[in-house]
Amino acid sequence: MPVPCNRCNRPLPKWGLATEPSTLCPDCGATSIVRVFPALFYAAGGPVPAEAAAEGEAACFDHPGKRAVAACSRCGRFVCQLCSVEFKGAVWCPSCFTADEVKAPAASPGAGFENARTLYDSTALIVAVAPLLLWPFTAISAPIALFIALRYWKRPLSLVRRWRWRSALAAAIALCEIGGWIWGTAYFVLKART
Repeated sequence: MPVPCNRCNRPLPKWGLATEPSTLCPDCGATSIVRVFPALFYAAGGPVPAEAAAEGEAACFDHPGKRAVAACSRCGRFVCQLCSVEFKGAVWCPSCFTADEVKAPAASPGAGFENARTLYDSTALIVAVAPLLLWPFTAISAPIALFIALRYWKRPLSLVRRWRWRSALAAAIALCEIGGWIWGTAYFVLKART
């Protein structure tokens, strides 16, 4: 995560942040006093080992004996490698990641992630097939099943991999049921006229 200049908002050089408390911006020349988390200067080449925190180093909120490698983007608690959860470009502590407030649309930077999804393909198939047991209900359920299958065709299917065959099968069954009702109605109307 780059540290921005307080005047031009461009990233300050890491070498300047590591050596002195005040840093000169190479773009606009403004002086910024910055205190950054030491993990900013660690190499990004893989996970940092969860070592014991040395004297004066930040420690994990949940594991006081372990060295902190990041700060939670929501609450600011320091977390060790074991506790840090990277999600949508931010680091979270376990309690913020599982908090109910995160589910609100604008509560925090990682808000809006999904942990459940409506399976519209299965719903459409059930609505198309279940009324076959009591065939008069297909007059109502077939258009509903066709609507659900077509309306939610492009929606994400599931959190796990699924295919669209349920939606296609539901649409085919619904079209057969609608066709059957149209044919049956036309047949009885024509028979009644003769």
